[in-house]
Amino acid sequence: MKLSFENISKLYGDTVALQQIDLTLGSGVYGLLGPNGAGKTTLMRIMTDLLAPSTGRVLLDGQDIAVMGAAFRKKLGYLPQDFGVYPNFTAEQFLLYIARLKGLSKFEAKRQTDDLLHMVGLEDKKQKKLKGFSGGQRQRVGIAQALLGDPEILVLDEPTAGLDPEERIRFRGIISQQKLVLLSTHIVSDLEAVANEIILLRKGVVLEMQKPASLLEHLNGQVWLVTVPAADETALTKQYTCSNVMHTDGKSVIRLLSESAPRPDAVPTAPNMEDLYLYYFGR
Repeated sequence: MKLSFENISKLYGDTVALQQIDLTLGSGVYGLLGPNGAGKTTLMRIMTDLLAPSTGRVLLDGQDIAVMGAAFRKKLGYLPQDFGVYPNFTAEQFLLYIARLKGLSKFEAKRQTDDLLHMVGLEDKKQKKLKGFSGGQRQRVGIAQALLGDPEILVLDEPTAGLDPEERIRFRGIISQQKLVLLSTHIVSDLEAVANEIILLRKGVVLEMQKPASLLEHLNGQVWLVTVPAADETALTKQYTCSNVMHTDGKSVIRLLSESAPRPDAVPTAPNMEDLYLYYFGR
């Protein structure tokens, strides 16, 4: 399976949301990383055929998804960033309803609903109305509905928002079993854990698409740990990009990005995805 973006641009009046995107995605998990306003949600909406590009087209195995229409949508699972539910439906009723909209038989809808509620850890709450669910529980229902129909392509916009650490670990396990996944999240540790490739998007332009380890190699020798009295912390964090600060015994252990050692006593350390985010998108 191959999903191709050919010269995708999107304009809203004079505002350029996406600019000449050319990407080819195969099987695997792709992490979409960028600041707010980078064009991530616009790219996902075009990929799901909910939004028409201003220029270009998206092809699935050589066929234009806009021409494929319903045949393409049958292959798709989608969790939008602003996921809405019917509050008076139970979790089970809601998933059964979505399953029927996706064209599943009554038997298959029930089977998959039961399996997915178990998968996201909500089988004991399937008869509870969604209006009584926490934000994290609703998000897990959203993940479950995206997986209905065993989609070949899964598009997830901020799926880990509201999930606690245990639920995020469960989510990573679910995602790793899927076919082609495009995942956008600001929780960069989730991308580091599950993504085969990272797509860096800034101001509607793709900067890079590489494996996480390859991207992190760019930062070797540019991430440092500095231990200073707490009173000196502010001056250093103003001068350098700071990705973390730990306080202990009146001292600050500061993680800084710099092409050269910020101080003679600075200790080089291995870069992580938060460092990567700040390297590309920080000040």
